[in-house]
Amino acid sequence: MNTQDSFLQTLLSYSKSQRIGIIMLFLLIFICQLIYFFFNFKSVENNVSEKEKWLSYQKEIDSLKLLKSNYKPTIYPFNPNFITDFKGYKLGMSVAEIDRLLAFRKQNKFVNSAKEFQQVTQVSDSLLNAISPYFKFPDWVKNKKNFSNSFEKKDFSKTEKKIILDINLATQEDLMKVYGIGEGLSKRILEQKEKFGAFVSMEQMTDVWGLSPEVIDNLNKSFFVKNTTSLKKIKINSATIKELSQFPYFRYALAKEIVTYRSMNNDIKIEDLAKIKGFPVEKIKIIALYLEF
Repeated sequence: MNTQDSFLQTLLSYSKSQRIGIIMLFLLIFICQLIYFFFNFKSVENNVSEKEKWLSYQKEIDSLKLLKSNYKPTIYPFNPNFITDFKGYKLGMSVAEIDRLLAFRKQNKFVNSAKEFQQVTQVSDSLLNAISPYFKFPDWVKNKKNFSNSFEKKDFSKTEKKIILDINLATQEDLMKVYGIGEGLSKRILEQKEKFGAFVSMEQMTDVWGLSPEVIDNLNKSFFVKNTTSLKKIKINSATIKELSQFPYFRYALAKEIVTYRSMNNDIKIEDLAKIKGFPVEKIKIIALYLEF
């Protein structure tokens, strides 16, 4: 009797349930062998290491998000009357709130306090409390009470003779006598005069930042333009782009347009100014007085 016959005889001697158990054991061993030969265990290891790598990146991302959430942009003092669309968006204002402010400013009106700003824009109390500490109003607004107190203390029983001065000869003390003008605004007016050498018209007060229509009206009552001997003239037909761009009414782009027009049409005459692209025609009468043709 060979080995195979003895194995079969032994197998047949087991009960049915025992034979089934032996067969299942062989099948299990066979399946394990197949898994061992055909399954790539390295890919599992790679997947695990790749997962750990991505998890480490995720920790960095989470830390960056946390830093970003705690970041607060620096806000510098600003005049709320001149908030642009982009500035308002950065401050957290809605489109409707920004539009209300711009519509109010188109009427040539100014807000002079945080309360007036809220009345015009209708921003919430929380947003107002967050941004109002950075509001910076002109000197005459901040010193309004001082001006009004000094005005009230004047003795009206004695009528003072009002003296009207040449704006080009006025000192800082002369300017500060005008109601609504403090140290800052008077200094700004003198700096503007220095750029031109001399003012040629009281209309130029509208170009000084921070002067309200009421203050400009007070200036017109106290000053006039007479002495213009020190005004700085520009030779428009020979000045370089750099020299032209240094003139307060010209910007670099306009200076280039002037030189381009000059090179194409020879010398520029006063009647040619309105033909130059981008030229501020509404100020042409004032600008022409500073030009040498």
